[in-house]
Amino acid sequence: MASCWDARPPWRPGRLSLCLLLLPPLLLLSTVRGAHIKKAEATTTTTGAGAEAAEGQFDRYYHDEELGKALREAAAAGPPGLARLFSIGRSVEGRPLWVLRLTAGLGQPAPAGDAGPDAAGLDAAGPLLPGRPQVKLVGNMHGDETVSRQVLVYLARELASGYRRGDPRLVRLLNTTDVYLLPSLNPDGFERAREGDCGLSDGGSQTGVSGRDNSRGRDLNRSFPDQFSTGETPTLDDVPEVRALIDWIGRNKFVLSGNLHGGSVVASYPFDDSPEHKATGVYSKTSDDEVFKYLAKAYASNHPIMKTGEPHCPGDEDETFKDGITNGAHWYDVEGGMQDYNYVWANCFEITLELSCCKYPPASQLRQEWENNRESLITLIEKVHIGIKGFVKDSVTGSGLENATISVAGINHNITTGRFGDFHRLLVPGIYNLTAVLTGYMPLTINNIMVKEGPATEVDFSLRPTVASVIPDTTEVAATASTVAGPNISPGTSPSHQPIQPKDFHHHHFPDMEIFLRRFANEYPNITRLYSLGKSVESRELYVMEISDNPGVHEPGEPEFKYIGNMHGNEVVGRELLLNLIEYLCKNFGTDPEVTDLVRSTRIHLMPSMNPDGYEKSQEGDSVSVIGRNNSNNFDLNRNFPDQFVQITDPTQPETIAVMSWMKAYPFVLSANLHGGSLVVNYPFDDDEQGIATYSKSPDDAVFQQIALSYSKENIANVWFKVFNPIVVDSKEKKAKVFCGMQDWNYLQTNCFEVTIELGCVKYPFEKDLPNFWEQNRRSLIQFMKQVHQGVKGFVLDATDGRGILNATISVAEINHPVTTYKTGDYWRLLVPGTYKITASARGYNPVTKNVTVRGEGAIQVNFTLVRSSTDANNESKKGKGDSTNTEDTSDPTTKEFEALIKDLSAENGLEGLMLSSSSNLALYRYHSYKDLSEFLRGLVMNYPQITNLTTLGQSAEYRHIWSLEISNKPNISEPEEPKIRFVAGIHGNAPVGTELLLALAEFLCLNYKKNPAVTQLVDRTRIVIVPSLNPDGRERAQEKDCTSKTGQTNARGKDLDTDFTSNASQPETKAIIENLIQKQDFSLSVALDGGSVLVTYPYDKPVQTVENKETLKHLASLYANNHPSMHMGQPSCPNKSDENIPGGVMRGAEWHSHLGSMKDYSVTYGHCPEITIYTSCCYFPSAAQLPSLWAENKRSLLSMLVEVHKGVHGFVKDKTGKPISKAIIVLNEGIKVHTKEGGYFHVLLAPGVHNINAIADGYQQQHSQVFVHHDAASSVVIVFDTDNRIFGLPRELVVTVSGATMSALILTACIIWCICSIKSNRHKDGFHRLRQHHDEYEDEIRMMSTGSKKSLLSHEFQDETDTEEETLYSSKH
Repeated sequence: MASCWDARPPWRPGRLSLCLLLLPPLLLLSTVRGAHIKKAEATTTTTGAGAEAAEGQFDRYYHDEELGKALREAAAAGPPGLARLFSIGRSVEGRPLWVLRLTAGLGQPAPAGDAGPDAAGLDAAGPLLPGRPQVKLVGNMHGDETVSRQVLVYLARELASGYRRGDPRLVRLLNTTDVYLLPSLNPDGFERAREGDCGLSDGGSQTGVSGRDNSRGRDLNRSFPDQFSTGETPTLDDVPEVRALIDWIGRNKFVLSGNLHGGSVVASYPFDDSPEHKATGVYSKTSDDEVFKYLAKAYASNHPIMKTGEPHCPGDEDETFKDGITNGAHWYDVEGGMQDYNYVWANCFEITLELSCCKYPPASQLRQEWENNRESLITLIEKVHIGIKGFVKDSVTGSGLENATISVAGINHNITTGRFGDFHRLLVPGIYNLTAVLTGYMPLTINNIMVKEGPATEVDFSLRPTVASVIPDTTEVAATASTVAGPNISPGTSPSHQPIQPKDFHHHHFPDMEIFLRRFANEYPNITRLYSLGKSVESRELYVMEISDNPGVHEPGEPEFKYIGNMHGNEVVGRELLLNLIEYLCKNFGTDPEVTDLVRSTRIHLMPSMNPDGYEKSQEGDSVSVIGRNNSNNFDLNRNFPDQFVQITDPTQPETIAVMSWMKAYPFVLSANLHGGSLVVNYPFDDDEQGIATYSKSPDDAVFQQIALSYSKENIANVWFKVFNPIVVDSKEKKAKVFCGMQDWNYLQTNCFEVTIELGCVKYPFEKDLPNFWEQNRRSLIQFMKQVHQGVKGFVLDATDGRGILNATISVAEINHPVTTYKTGDYWRLLVPGTYKITASARGYNPVTKNVTVRGEGAIQVNFTLVRSSTDANNESKKGKGDSTNTEDTSDPTTKEFEALIKDLSAENGLEGLMLSSSSNLALYRYHSYKDLSEFLRGLVMNYPQITNLTTLGQSAEYRHIWSLEISNKPNISEPEEPKIRFVAGIHGNAPVGTELLLALAEFLCLNYKKNPAVTQLVDRTRIVIVPSLNPDGRERAQEKDCTSKTGQTNARGKDLDTDFTSNASQPETKAIIENLIQKQDFSLSVALDGGSVLVTYPYDKPVQTVENKETLKHLASLYANNHPSMHMGQPSCPNKSDENIPGGVMRGAEWHSHLGSMKDYSVTYGHCPEITIYTSCCYFPSAAQLPSLWAENKRSLLSMLVEVHKGVHGFVKDKTGKPISKAIIVLNEGIKVHTKEGGYFHVLLAPGVHNINAIADGYQQQHSQVFVHHDAASSVVIVFDTDNRIFGLPRELVVTVSGATMSALILTACIIWCICSIKSNRHKDGFHRLRQHHDEYEDEIRMMSTGSKKSLLSHEFQDETDTEEETLYSSKH
């Protein structure tokens, strides 16, 4: 690796003559000095070692076949079952790359005969041994650095013979350690090198051409993947030695390694290079810097020259290394080195050991070099037992868990467990917290683990399978050290499992691909589901293969992942890799732990070809052309997605629409788009606002870098993968900005994080190269899928009922990219390790924020429980607003059973089970004329009288009946508590498909009643009204196979019935519907079927500025479209409208065909019933042969309406005495109005979420409430009215008080007046009474007056003494 002549800072020519002059005496000095030190510091184990060795073993180098012979002799020096000799591959010139494995308990190898080193294949290495750490020493990487080649042969002899003779130290070492010695990684270079060449040619030029590099001129220690790579490097085809070593590392779990070089005397440790790639002087520290220094010192301190730190190598006499060690990059920068690869891409800690100043010293120096390095080599091997070791096991089965991640708090470098769940984590003395994580299991953290100098501390993990974990369990443990002891391994242990690799390597044209997909779907039905997103321009299916342990079902809490290949038709590698991946996953499920765990914990969707049309036009061998790149309409699909910065002008293609609809329908978390033409992983954003080539960072830039690196790092052969933000233009990669790309759309419009992976420079490679592409990418494909389990996951739940909340928002502080929850409230949020403030919020709930620490591997589960923000019923009651409570019937078990059924049918693919378990033997082979239709309906009633009732709503203009069929368990009997749904078809007589679909639906329900439990319960609890033909007159005039004719569209009077639903309807058909259906106001939902396209429209058909309850109406329309196999894709592809694009297959009626007087507008406005219109086919009157397929397409959607009508809000209104209140007005969200039915019931469909309710009834107080509507169940509300306490708008108490006071005042006033009047009245009465008493005397007086005494009489005896003359009274004489 290193010397003053190596690829270090440039050689200084002035030193050349000095090096040549000093070389001979320095070599002699080295010999003398080494011998002296050896005598002074040799251990007791060393004593006698040379005596047992044959005198001739140090006198020469082993060339060519001699190396294999020497290793066989070394193996034979030990007892049987101790050694295995095998080859990991061959050099460029075909020489075997020998490895000698030494460890106790291997057993006898199978006889290989004379077939050579490759005869037994990889099995010749023997089985892996549980709990025994693997150590490897690799020599002669540079062919002219030869000391290591010989020293490793001597080490093999020493270990084998020492074990045989019972040396305690070596016996203990080989009983507990699995040692692998690879003496020569570059045997070709060794054969070209010259003995005595210390690194200079006679001319003073730098050597290495003759022996340093391999036979193709490649430096093997510059040919490994590098984390700081900056340049383009040839593929591994030129370095089969490196390829073989990488493969070997990948098949094992090496813990410790030494890379033995020559050219100096020093121990070097990672990193060997830095991001700056400065030639020298940059200390490039790893996360395990202390461990690496410890290992390097362990070697250097036992080497007599190295420990001095002053090797005095010719040309660098003044060069010193403190303690004999150095950081690789600090010494000089090496890009593509092996020791960094071991640390970054494997579990292995490797250091590089420079053994001698002279690269190829004379053989006479070999004995001394062996003595100098013997103790250091054995000590280094022993250091594999430091730190922490143990097993990770399944707590249920007790079996070891492979590939579990072991992370150490504070050290950003993880390792993984071996095949038996065993791990060895090298650590220096200290106290550590260790976490074990594996997908599908609860993480476990063990704290306060004490590591001491010497044997490893033993710590075992027992992981519980995940059910509903929240956060990693933490256990406080003070683990103690134990002696290093391996298990007693039986020699007969069988080799470990190797996954089955794909064998189907050829280019699959569409028929081949279709057969391949169907074959695997048929052979592995328990883990696969083949489905299509739709069709390409040329009508090829856009297939997707789902692989999951529960295919067809979204399992709550399980993330969903997708790969998309062949988006550009001539970039075919992704297409073939995904087919290989399907084969690999299917064949290894249940036998390979990694595959089994991945399939059980992830719902995987693989789309081999997004552009099957373009593929068929492409040509094998294409590297640079664009033939077949675009789809059949000649549009680039990766420039066809809506863009945040650019307005898309091209028409959206069917393939694009299908994929966008797919992405909206599934809760994808992570995705990759597989391309070709370069070798790079790029990530969002693809473009920027200014349209210039600059780094366009997304809010999740760190996450994208992490997941992109996860693919590139695992790529074994395509090791020069780069990771780019795609709009940074690189002069070599030619990567530029991409407008309207798919990966940005994923990130911005869904929860999904997508990257784009360019798999190779050749877009359409030759078939013979396909196995290489699989080998290069298979680990990357698996590792990238595992990234879906990073970050944070969990559920957002309603505190009231514990149900998941759909579309709740998960936001991370300082990262402007929220994600939303899926149907059961589950969410996944990819994040890099760190501490975050995460908030869950939802409409109508109080948000909740938590601080969450994300670990290095495996998602942490964090659940949120949200409390509704509305005032509860008790508080409402206290405010005098009556009682309004959400209730659930807990007394009726059949109600609970039905609620569970609705929830099951609402689950993804829940209706699939209903359809599969039901009888569907329907005679869909012809259309029904009016006469046939009438007979068909009468036949249903005759055969199923207990659930059917046939009535006529009225007659058409030509006196044909407008039939109405009710299907219910109690037909023609009012059951106001049950929801009522109507299906209407045939409003346009020239579009009779809807009529036939409704007849099929009626027969389907009747056939399965009392046979299929789900259908039976739906019929028992729903009032279903079917009006199959609203315009029978027009239907009689229409002609089959007439796709565009308007004949029969109107009724017999030439009126389009869908323009006659007004307050003054003129046609008998519309009057019949209005009077006998709509105005009854007792329907919860109406579904109308029409023809002429493939979409769903919702109110209003008339042009209006605002649509009340739009959210609910659109929800109902989307529900139908999403259950239709193609409608949701939004591209009807009708003749003369091939470019028609209807997002999600749903549109407001006025936006499609605006008109007045429509049935659905009247239904919403006057019937208080939401209505949607289904357009079932482009052709108005298609051939009868198409009816079965049309029924198959619409069956699930129609049934979904029967399920949906049981959701929303079911309510009951009563007063405080319990008396039901009918005809109360229920106002929802200050707009929608419904009336309570007989018995006080009401039912209204609403989109999932929180809704406001106002209830109004004459004589009662108005009630206010809020209700949360679930996507999979009805919400029940009971509204209790108080008698109205207000008079003239004022409180009753105030009115009564004021009225009482007023009445009292009036009465008091009246009494006073009466009293006064009474007193005065009495006086008058008294006077006149006296006058009557003295009537006779009075007459006498009168007579006297007449005689002249009148004046006197009046003046005295009869004078009134009152104040006025008017009140003069007669006074008594007495």
